[in-house]
Amino acid sequence: MPALQLAGIRQLIGGSVYIIYFSIRGTKWPRKREWNAIVVLSLLNFFLTNGLTTWGVKYISAGLGAIIAAIFPLWLVVFALFRPGADIAWKSLLGLLLGFAGVCVIFFEHLKDFFLPDFRFGILISLVASLSWALGTVYTKKQARQFNPYFSIGLQMFLSGFLLYTLNESAGQNIPLSSIPWQSWASIGYLLVFGSVIGFLTYLYALQHLPTQQVSIYAYMNPVVAVLVGAILFGEKLTIFISMGGLVALYGIYLVNDSYRRKVMPEPG
Repeated sequence: MPALQLAGIRQLIGGSVYIIYFSIRGTKWPRKREWNAIVVLSLLNFFLTNGLTTWGVKYISAGLGAIIAAIFPLWLVVFALFRPGADIAWKSLLGLLLGFAGVCVIFFEHLKDFFLPDFRFGILISLVASLSWALGTVYTKKQARQFNPYFSIGLQMFLSGFLLYTLNESAGQNIPLSSIPWQSWASIGYLLVFGSVIGFLTYLYALQHLPTQQVSIYAYMNPVVAVLVGAILFGEKLTIFISMGGLVALYGIYLVNDSYRRKVMPEPG
């Protein structure tokens, strides 16, 4: 089924589950001024991030998409540099260089693929998705105290899902629901339970109780899991360039994150 239709259906159903649950519990709906933040987060966290990520793996492998998504902690550091009085430690600079070098190694065997418009498009929208996720993470951290963040997830999902599905329908890309195979519905069910419900709840909980940069460490594991699962289940090619480049890039990201974490959370004593 079309990637954006899948993302739209997933978010519509997932958002409905959240809305029904909190409505039954009698949770108050957001006030007028709170809807501005919810709409912004809906566009950043779901419409752009989830929509573009789902669309991107149509043109590139799941492992490569996950490696690109793991760049998002670097965006957090870049954002931090624009704060008044910000500076960058040598460890962060080294990490940035290693991260860039790792990405270059990953793409080395794909250099010829950049002549293919679809491949370039997949890389581009995956990068935009990682940037959008970083922006959404920072914005969520700032806005979470102003309203019920868990109820907000459902509202964000529903709004984004409706927009994705409607836009894809207007473009004539959706297929009839009756023609969607059961394998696709099973995939949507899996994504709903483990991604939309369990995944986002735990991620939001972590954001409320840990520093943003520390929470972003989860991104280091995504490429490892995606590359291995992609190779085992879908026969995606696991090459030495992807393996070594991914490790170098992730280590670079770790150095940047660790340097920034130590700066904002100095060691005791």
